[in-house]
Amino acid sequence: MAFTCQDIRPMKFVSETKRTHYCGNINKSLAGQKVVLMGWVNTRRDHGSLVFIDLRDREGIIQVVLDPKNSETAAAKDLRGEYVLAVEGIVKVRPDGMINKKIKTGEVEIEATSCEILNESQTLPFQLDDENVQESLRLKYRYLDLRSPRLQGQIRMRHKVLQLVRGFLAESGFIEVETPILYKSTPEGARDYLVPSRVNPGTFYALPQSPQTLKQLLMIAGYDRYFQIARCFRDEDLRADRQPEFSQIDMEMSFIDKEDIIALNEKLLRLIWKEVKGIDVGTVPRMTFQEAMDRYGSDKPDTRFGLEIQDLKTTIQNSGFKVFDDVVARGGIVRGISVPTGGSFSRGQFDKLTEIAKKAGAKGLVWIKSEGQGQFSSPVSKFFNNEKLSEIFAKCGGKEGEAALIVADDFDTACAALNALRLNLGKELKLIDTTKDKFLWVVDFPLLEYSPDEKRWVARHHPFTSPVNEHANILLNNEESKYGGLLAKAYDLVCNGYEIGGGSIRIHRNEVQQAMFKTLGMTPEETKLKFGFFLEALKYGTPPHGGIAWGVDRLVMILCGTDAIREVIAFPKTAKATDLMADAPSEVNRDQLAEVGLKLSPLAEKHLAEMKNKS
Repeated sequence: MAFTCQDIRPMKFVSETKRTHYCGNINKSLAGQKVVLMGWVNTRRDHGSLVFIDLRDREGIIQVVLDPKNSETAAAKDLRGEYVLAVEGIVKVRPDGMINKKIKTGEVEIEATSCEILNESQTLPFQLDDENVQESLRLKYRYLDLRSPRLQGQIRMRHKVLQLVRGFLAESGFIEVETPILYKSTPEGARDYLVPSRVNPGTFYALPQSPQTLKQLLMIAGYDRYFQIARCFRDEDLRADRQPEFSQIDMEMSFIDKEDIIALNEKLLRLIWKEVKGIDVGTVPRMTFQEAMDRYGSDKPDTRFGLEIQDLKTTIQNSGFKVFDDVVARGGIVRGISVPTGGSFSRGQFDKLTEIAKKAGAKGLVWIKSEGQGQFSSPVSKFFNNEKLSEIFAKCGGKEGEAALIVADDFDTACAALNALRLNLGKELKLIDTTKDKFLWVVDFPLLEYSPDEKRWVARHHPFTSPVNEHANILLNNEESKYGGLLAKAYDLVCNGYEIGGGSIRIHRNEVQQAMFKTLGMTPEETKLKFGFFLEALKYGTPPHGGIAWGVDRLVMILCGTDAIREVIAFPKTAKATDLMADAPSEVNRDQLAEVGLKLSPLAEKHLAEMKNKS
């Protein structure tokens, strides 16, 4: 049956006969009752005298039996996959031998008494249950992929988590407040997305990287406990767990300290895992930033497996090996990890591991391989005798049949390389227990870090983070020689190697905030231009306050057991920040640009011309 414009007519279903149940909610308790269902034809099986279809909606699938010879169900012979169908019928219990245990409605079926095709569908560009479809095709037809049980389950998981959060925070005395999307450009570590103003030519809004100053202003305004599910925007390079726009569970509290925030958020964490996974999380352990870096090479370590980093400084000191000696002399580190089964690795495998270390910034990788019976091989064998290789190998934690991987470099680079190696080996050697979730609070972060490229101190988190009480005077007195040792009242919540939440106690004194801006190299004029409104607000009775923001996308990604946040976002972007479905970003009319006082640069014009040629 092919509809044309002349065929459009009032529908009996929808307008007159209303849906009574969702497909996935039919069970034996409804046996003998008349129900009305509406959904999509998942599959169709023609047995001649009867037609069987699986009807699908967001709650699940149920089998429907239609008689094509009956005038009320004659549309059965015209049905195809993904047709939109309304069915009225009687719930029947299926015989024992006909039960389908693969679906939750498998004990029943619907004996249709009438049906109506509400709309037709062309053949889909891919099958919804095909796991081998290219992601680019799925993203182009995202509205179809969203019909799949996989994504429907994950999007609904997101909904469930957010409802749990909203309920918990409301019961805990928080008030939900929406903050502006069009706001002021304030440096927070990434590039802003800028929006030109038509009404005020030459000026720009910025899409918020976070509601940081706004939620602090709400504390100054006396709202005491605020939260929102905040949309945030950062113009930065993307990864599997990062998107240009994302959601945060954002909260701020007054008259509290670090322990209050950690206690409340642990309670929220336990609620989520109990309700979603049925797991009791218990008390979350803590680790200082320095310990996390020393043991795992990361401030968000995956503690589901070992391969902990070992310090080799005393073992290799004055070894005569120039590479090690030079690194130690300039204040760098020499550290290593042991690799189970590494004694069987080929030279090619070690070369691949070397490339991983180099990609993370290291200049190279030293490996020592156990050959059995106390013998070792290594590319540095000519610099160390077997006894010394054995000593270094043992210090790395190596045992017979294993290998040791060693990196010598400055602290940050060596940590990054060893962390990359550790994570790669954890996956490749299947050392990670993926049936468990491991949580960790990382605390005592550095307040500042020095940027060699910018030749100035930058904030480790953001410029509103408070130093620990005993370090505040160092900022106020401009004691730059001590900046590297300043600690922040900051804390990150880590799960399985992902930071799922991060926050801090904020600076609430005007003079300390001004000192922080000065420490970061901002001139008084720049400070007034960017943060004058905020510094003014700090003069009017600002309470001690702090907060935290959870990454919604990462949180739901972990709960769903996937490793890509695109799987838990309804309409995500690609790794190049493009929307393949809507073809965004896209060119706009030149008149629109003129209205906001913009003109494309020659580079932008060239890029557009190249894009047009490709298309």
